[in-house]
Amino acid sequence: MHEYEALIVGAGGAGLYAALEASKTGKTAVLSKLYPIRSHTGAAQGGIGAALGNIEEDKPEWHAFDTVKGGDYLTDQNAAILLSEDAIQAVYELENKGLPFSRTPDGLIDQRRFGGHTRNFGEAPVRRACYAADRTGHMILQTLYQQCIKNDVVFFDEYYVLDVVMEGQRCSGLVTLNFSTGEIHIFKAKAVLFATGGFGRMFRITSNAYANTGDGQALLVNRGVPLEDLEFYQFHPTGIRGLGILITEGVRGEGGILRNAKGERFMERYAPTLLDLAPRDMIARAIHSEIQELRGIKGDGSVDDFIHLDATHLGKEKIEAKLPDIAEFSRTYLGIDPADKPMSVHPTAHYAMGGIPTDLNGRVIFDSQGTTYEGLYAAGECACVSVHGANRLGTNSLVELIVYGRRAGQHMAQYVKGADFGIAPPDVGEPARARLAELRSQGNGPNPESLRQEMQRVMMENVGIYRNGENMAKAKNTLGEMRQVYTQIKANDPSKAFNTQVLEILELGHLLDLAYMMTACALNRQESRGAHAREDYPERDDKNWLKHTLAWLEGGKIRLDYKNVDISRWAPKPRKY
Repeated sequence: MHEYEALIVGAGGAGLYAALEASKTGKTAVLSKLYPIRSHTGAAQGGIGAALGNIEEDKPEWHAFDTVKGGDYLTDQNAAILLSEDAIQAVYELENKGLPFSRTPDGLIDQRRFGGHTRNFGEAPVRRACYAADRTGHMILQTLYQQCIKNDVVFFDEYYVLDVVMEGQRCSGLVTLNFSTGEIHIFKAKAVLFATGGFGRMFRITSNAYANTGDGQALLVNRGVPLEDLEFYQFHPTGIRGLGILITEGVRGEGGILRNAKGERFMERYAPTLLDLAPRDMIARAIHSEIQELRGIKGDGSVDDFIHLDATHLGKEKIEAKLPDIAEFSRTYLGIDPADKPMSVHPTAHYAMGGIPTDLNGRVIFDSQGTTYEGLYAAGECACVSVHGANRLGTNSLVELIVYGRRAGQHMAQYVKGADFGIAPPDVGEPARARLAELRSQGNGPNPESLRQEMQRVMMENVGIYRNGENMAKAKNTLGEMRQVYTQIKANDPSKAFNTQVLEILELGHLLDLAYMMTACALNRQESRGAHAREDYPERDDKNWLKHTLAWLEGGKIRLDYKNVDISRWAPKPRKY
């Protein structure tokens, strides 16, 4: 049994920033199934969007407008305004904490262009992304982890959360598995924050790490917490062919060009103003269209087809100075130098806009009226404060981490000063202990890896870049059957210490639950908006669908409700680039 006033689950950017802030008033611990600086924030390459105006004129209001427009007007506008205004201070705080940003010749934080970011409400692209070469996320992790160590935050690495201790509408702790010993550990807390990242591993081709299995979302769903806007999932336009490993948008921000088999700069047809720096959902669909119309490099329109990202005109010196990791990825995985030949890319499953619903202070919401749980918080990709709406702009994930992770930690710091510990019953860990014993009992059952591969195939083919009702209905039925098959799975390995098979089975269960919910939500939304593109409902429908989805998983059934969208600043308009 452990006791901490503030407990953070997940050691990515949002979790570390929240822990740093919470530790200012309360005894704080971070639980992570990974060593902290291996968290997925480290894979973020291109930059943090903030209207510093170091290179050219920029304003937070323009950043907020781009965020709302890029999110296809499903973005809550007060959340976007707060994001853009707080981003400036958050970037300077990271600089003061030691983050080694790339610099201009004058010593200012350098900035580059990124998709969907414009000046003067869409007039032209603007240099807004603050960056540390193409290792920005990794630098955030290093900086915040060092600061947490300095401020006596306690880390429990390789601990996996099995259950959440709820007392009515209050969270009072966690039941966890110490992966190195196989033993159950109970954590009591005044406040718990989930910052467990995304769930891209439900797709066959993804930029997400193997650890991105939606653990936080699924654990809370199974405790009666709803998820918001789960139908919106972003495919990044430029993943390495066949692997999905990300090629940062920063390549296009520095001047890289997307070309089809004819060598054409095809984005001139789809977004004549912003071209290769249009929002990600538009570019991913444009690439898909080029491939389907047989203008891909392979040329047969198959899922293995691809297009070229051409950076050869940038020159070797610029590529090595500003995109060193991308150059190395290209040499390692494609066998080419991007200064000499174009890179082979296609869209890759990348980012969940939806997740655990929260207010502006990170408190988890449990109904359509915005009522919050007590002592339960979420931040980062696992959360949905609805700052991304139907489609996230590049750089805004890192902005969200540092703005809303910081805000949630600050609120926790104040909350724990006036709160007390809940009462964890003596047998609180027994259901988790029984589940582990069942998994380790050995016996013949379905192959979990086969089930995982089938889930990834079903999601990639039916709930991907383009969707339609017939295919999603079949996918939902298939996923429902797969959830039943999953209940029969057992591990072949009975050991306790470092039992990776048990861990992977638990993660698979989380992915199946979220895939089933995502498909149901996507089938329900009868329109196209942002990253949710339906062939049978190709138009955006503000009259019927300008609303957030809330979804509960109750047994094998999905219950849906809706929440209003904040459109207090800018009225929805057609989204043209």
